[in-house]
Amino acid sequence: MAGGVRRKSPVTPSPLWGKLKALWHDKHLVLFKTEYTLLVVSVLWLLEIGINVWVIQKVAYTEIDWKAYMDEVEGVINGTYDYTQLKGGTGPLVYPAGFVYIFTALYYITNHGANIRLAQYLFAAFYLTTILLVFRIYYRTKKVPPYVFFFVCCASYRIHSIFVLRLFNDPVAMMLLFAAVNLFIDGHWTMGCGLYSLAVSVKMNVLLFAPGLLFLLLSEFGLMRTIPKLFLCAGIQLLLGMPFLLENPLGYLSRAFDLGRQFLFQWTVNWRFLPEWLFLSRYFHLLLLVAHLLTLLLFALCRWKRPGDNMFDLIKEPSKRKIPAQKNTVNHILQILFTSNFIGMCFSRSLHYQFYVWYFHTLPYLLWSGGVEKLAHLLRFRVLILGLIELSWNTYPSTNSSSASLHICHLIILLCLWLAPPLPAAEGKASVKH
Repeated sequence: MAGGVRRKSPVTPSPLWGKLKALWHDKHLVLFKTEYTLLVVSVLWLLEIGINVWVIQKVAYTEIDWKAYMDEVEGVINGTYDYTQLKGGTGPLVYPAGFVYIFTALYYITNHGANIRLAQYLFAAFYLTTILLVFRIYYRTKKVPPYVFFFVCCASYRIHSIFVLRLFNDPVAMMLLFAAVNLFIDGHWTMGCGLYSLAVSVKMNVLLFAPGLLFLLLSEFGLMRTIPKLFLCAGIQLLLGMPFLLENPLGYLSRAFDLGRQFLFQWTVNWRFLPEWLFLSRYFHLLLLVAHLLTLLLFALCRWKRPGDNMFDLIKEPSKRKIPAQKNTVNHILQILFTSNFIGMCFSRSLHYQFYVWYFHTLPYLLWSGGVEKLAHLLRFRVLILGLIELSWNTYPSTNSSSASLHICHLIILLCLWLAPPLPAAEGKASVKH
């Protein structure tokens, strides 16, 4: 080079610097653009650590079922395997065997259940694990704008209470369920079915997802390849329940899987506007069951199957169907599973306050995947629906207006799901790894 002067080469900005500049440029859209979901949920998850510590330290713990759980598993520890003889302060043991094993572990970790503060921190860990699993699901879908996750985390006193102030078993079951859902959307169907069955073994409410899961398994594998996965689910239940089945099989099945269990009117969140005699009526329960099954059938026939698919083709091997089988997309899997559970919630005989966790984390997905454009005048602000549902679940004791409001919100969401357009086949495919 002339004169010995060396020309400096231009400095190439690093990819990280480019991302930071883009983030600063779009800062006003961070809460609205789904590509920033990972950033927002990461910040929220870290904030949740502090929130849970603050709640545990500053808000009084309320004893409801924890001591009863400890009494129930203590009976098993002392050698009682007859389920009809196991009970706690709130009544008999009515949960499957997986509950016994998990809460036996908690019994020993918390000094026979006496160390309540340690139990609260363990449930805080369950909470953080649950929302991590939920956030991963939403990150995969790219459907819900990031600002909604502030309401999911920060605006629900009831959910934090269910986890760290009440220590119910419902959060444990839902944590395992969301872990199974993550496996399903990753294509690990066999492992997912095993974890799903483990969730059922903690509390029976997880069976509300079963119709949707069965539909997905049949559409993905056909009948012959679905049967081994059903046997896996049943086998896990049989293995976990074996000590109790050997002692008193009818006692175990009638207590752990009591589908006819009667609920107290004083605790109902969803049917307060009914007279108590009607709430307790077996005919009313039968009507709800029929409506539940019919709604599931209608969704399976008209909304879950893809256009052109034949329901009878579901039992065939995918390669032998008239129309080539299409792999279920991530959004298809989630819409079917979450809708199946939501329908069960709509027609539940009674919802208690801790049952809110059964569907709370699925509500944003259901609202943002429904056919809202056809009901714009009703759902201009989806957050309003989330707020009304939250208000209904936080009204204690429930009132005629709070329970009626909850049903109206459920009906609107259900109608939106019915009007939702079919998902395109190529959207976010979930690979199959069996």
